[in-house]
Amino acid sequence: MNADKDAEPLSIAIADKKIVWIGSIKEGKKIQGKHLDYGDQSILPGFIDAHGHASFVAFSTQVANIASKPVGPVNAIENIQSELREFINKGNLKPGEWVIGMGYDDSLLEEQRHPTREDLDAVSTINPIYLIHVSGHLGSSNTLGLSLANITSESQDPPGGKIRREINSSQPNGVLEETAAYPVQQLAMASYKDPMGSVVKAMKVYASNGITTAQDGASNQASIGLLQAADAQNLLTIDVISFPIAQGVPDESIQSLNFGDYSGRLKMGGVKLILDGSPQGKTAYITKPYLVPPHGQDEQYKGYPLIPQESVDQLIKKYSMAKIPIMAHANGDAAADMLLEAVRKSSISSDHRTVMIHAQTVREDQLDQMKELRIIPSYFSTHTFYWGDWHRDSVFGNERASRISPTNSTLKRGMPFTVHNDAPIVPPDMIRLLWSTTNRLTRSGKVLGPDQRISTYDALKAMTINAAYQHFEEDIKGTIEVGKLADLVVLSADPLSMPSESLLDLQIVSTFSHGKEIFSSLNRLD
Repeated sequence: MNADKDAEPLSIAIADKKIVWIGSIKEGKKIQGKHLDYGDQSILPGFIDAHGHASFVAFSTQVANIASKPVGPVNAIENIQSELREFINKGNLKPGEWVIGMGYDDSLLEEQRHPTREDLDAVSTINPIYLIHVSGHLGSSNTLGLSLANITSESQDPPGGKIRREINSSQPNGVLEETAAYPVQQLAMASYKDPMGSVVKAMKVYASNGITTAQDGASNQASIGLLQAADAQNLLTIDVISFPIAQGVPDESIQSLNFGDYSGRLKMGGVKLILDGSPQGKTAYITKPYLVPPHGQDEQYKGYPLIPQESVDQLIKKYSMAKIPIMAHANGDAAADMLLEAVRKSSISSDHRTVMIHAQTVREDQLDQMKELRIIPSYFSTHTFYWGDWHRDSVFGNERASRISPTNSTLKRGMPFTVHNDAPIVPPDMIRLLWSTTNRLTRSGKVLGPDQRISTYDALKAMTINAAYQHFEEDIKGTIEVGKLADLVVLSADPLSMPSESLLDLQIVSTFSHGKEIFSSLNRLD
């Protein structure tokens, strides 16, 4: 796949990290350099992670997997408890050491609720426990964990977050939303034991999924330091683009960073704002009430913003004037309105390529405004599979759920857009991302919003050249062209020549980054 939809190069020659020749195998024998000749297998541009959290993917390799199928083994809270006990035993954790689990999904648990502190106290009262919800926007802690973070019945809800309480009581039940989870999460993540080893594991995960450029969205000083140290030790085998969190960060911390240029394999791409939560966690900020409100909320509950409009306006203006690219997490349409208002007020005239991350519930009128303001939507389109049934039956109802990730509406407007997995929220499985974007099948096998399905070719563009454009890298990545970096993925078959329903049958054969083979299903590495 390259800039020409119908072009089918048979051989690619690589030298000095770049593509130097494309043509027939016969003619290629005359060209110097490494040659990629894969016969019936398909060579595509390396997949580009339009949004994810590389440092968090690394962290996730060290915690208990408490996700539901197909990612993990959990069906009920008792399964979570069993996984945590096994994690404690296998890790020989001492009293006082943190126990961390990632990926529980209340929508898929038999109990249809979050684990509480009492559920976690049943696992341990001598080890603090913190569970990270599959959305990354909620968490749950046991009594000891809450105590260490000084969260008590006297604690007030912080701005942009909520401490869930026991019924008819001010006592925390262990479940923490958004900013309320930060104190416990920071304590838990400080127990990180082998950060460099986890980065190495993360690189292997990305490479095995055909990804040649990953993103670290919402980076902080610790994660930037980790990635810089890993790069200095040549542990980054793919390019990583960091977007430091903008809100609540001192100006000098941002100003000290060099935006736009790679240092080794690491680049500061811009900044990220987080405007609301997640629809699956029912914390996204929407204009119409949730179909079924979450614990403790009434029928008019619409979620909430994490920061006020005034702060969004100030941040957008500040970074746009400094010509620093901006990504803004906005799942709900009310949060999308906040970003649209701020960008309009800022009167940005440069090629800013502001990105609306997730954009799950953007309306048709908002897409018109996004086109006018040149805002790029990056859709979390695997939502249709992982939470499509939940969105239809509990979050939004059928009409609104059918419009999540409106890729076809965007395509019809001639707007560039990208798609992503938001790893490690879900694994960085680019084949499932491709399949989800083209088929929109839910876990139960129902099509969610058939009119929003797009072709395989357009979905691949959203994972390659459009993602390169989003990152201001379209001149060096995203298509197979002479002079561009040899970032390539080899697939077991041609995705453009097979029914979209069969795309899940595709396998990653090899991944090349800067011309070096970093993954091979045949265990044949450079």
